[in-house]
Amino acid sequence: MASQPSAEETLSVRHGFRCVPENGVKVEEDLLAVGEQSLTKSLLAVAFLASFGSSMLYGYNLAVVNSPAEYIKAFYNQTMVARNRTGLDDKTLTLFYSVTVSVFAIGGMVGSLTVGILVTRFGRKGTLVRITCLVFIAGAFMGFSRTFGSPEMIIVGRFITGVHSGISLSVVPMYLGEIAPKNLRGFLGLVPSIFICLGVFIAQILGLHELLGKEEHWPLFLSLVVIPTMFQLMLLPWFPESPRYLLLEKRNVHATITALKWYRSKVNIQAEIEEMQEEQRSMSSVQTVSVIGLLKDRSVRWQVITIVVVNIGMQLSGIDAIWFYTNTIFENAGIPVPQIQYTTVGTGAIEVIAGCVGCFTIERLGRRPLMIGGFTFMGICCAGITLSLMFQSHYISVACVVGIIAGFCIGPAGVPFLITAELFKQSHRPAAYTVAGCLNWLSNFTIGFVFPFLQMSAGAYCYLVFFGVCTAVAAYVFFIVPETKNKTFVEISQMFAARNGMLEEESSELGVANNPQLAKTNGYGAVVLEYDVIEKK
Repeated sequence: MASQPSAEETLSVRHGFRCVPENGVKVEEDLLAVGEQSLTKSLLAVAFLASFGSSMLYGYNLAVVNSPAEYIKAFYNQTMVARNRTGLDDKTLTLFYSVTVSVFAIGGMVGSLTVGILVTRFGRKGTLVRITCLVFIAGAFMGFSRTFGSPEMIIVGRFITGVHSGISLSVVPMYLGEIAPKNLRGFLGLVPSIFICLGVFIAQILGLHELLGKEEHWPLFLSLVVIPTMFQLMLLPWFPESPRYLLLEKRNVHATITALKWYRSKVNIQAEIEEMQEEQRSMSSVQTVSVIGLLKDRSVRWQVITIVVVNIGMQLSGIDAIWFYTNTIFENAGIPVPQIQYTTVGTGAIEVIAGCVGCFTIERLGRRPLMIGGFTFMGICCAGITLSLMFQSHYISVACVVGIIAGFCIGPAGVPFLITAELFKQSHRPAAYTVAGCLNWLSNFTIGFVFPFLQMSAGAYCYLVFFGVCTAVAAYVFFIVPETKNKTFVEISQMFAARNGMLEEESSELGVANNPQLAKTNGYGAVVLEYDVIEKK
């Protein structure tokens, strides 16, 4: 009868292997407990902190320029009078303000193009920490613009905040998607979308005339973005980096174990490390794939098509046009002009509530129902706006506007960023977020530029274009996109393998050939010692 291993050797883990960790430290048995993983305080804290200091700023910057619009235009005009002794005509003034608003999207597109480089070099958390400097620079530019009498400082500040949002809008869901266990990936993946809605809501509240909606307060109103960023900079560095990044890209086994212990309670971290190694073995390359490489790789062809469709569809669904023309629709419905600002705040509250509904139901319903239901409901409401405008039923218009906003925030607002993380393995994920982010911002800018001309030419029928887009995206998700709820990244790739005309075993064999160490080590980086598990009687 064989004797039981010494105290320095770990308990048998699985498949008849006993493993001796390199550092000789015995792994606690309670860390090997099998079961569905629960939401820990560490996971919840890092999700809230990353979203509070990054995602919320995106929503805030979308809405912050609406309330002080007339004051900013007056500042532009006064500055030009002081410089040139002549003011700006209405067209030029409108152009200046339009540039101030739209340069945020241009900055976002520029920022999204750098995501792949930054997350590969600095990691997910490291990127979020480093880009906080952009917010402080932007806040200083916008906050002191009136002091220096420089409209250009506002435009530059808006551009820099756009760059920050372009990066963080991709990195935050990537980070949360990688640190989350598979049964909580949907919940944590939609936390950023709640904070985006919350950012819009906070900007609407602070923009009320009773708070910061007065002429003397607009520089402070624009520069408040530095406050949440300051909290993120102070606290986020204390949290670990993504375990997947540490193991699959940095090959730092001990840091991976430390990170998993931080983010997990009494769960099987051994099984999770082995799942990461299975993903590594199935990858066709251990190197991070470039954008060009991603587009050429036929093994992820349908995943790429999916993120293109859902990210473009998210912006071309008409949500930006609805937000832009909400005040006009409310005014046409007979709401007194002084009361419109409070009605707009009400729509912001609906956004937050709808976002919470999506976040707390995604793990029960899945990704597909939220996407299909959200886009379908938005399409119906877009058609409803066209009918209400044709028959001059303005109260129906208000109801449809609320419906579009609610439908968007429940699913299409956050799920596209989540599934961008889920559809790709570690080597392809940074490039996928670069493509998705760039298309998202480009579509955002396009709809803002094209919609006024579309409305002038098509009138009430312009919303039928959005009806068609929403219907098409819902149909694509229904027929093409599989449910990814509670699936590992490897399992999701296998679901697409047949559609891509690839056998998963081909890439798996290639991955092992490229990574011989992975076949020789266990989840703790220890050499596998093969001997039977025989319990001492």
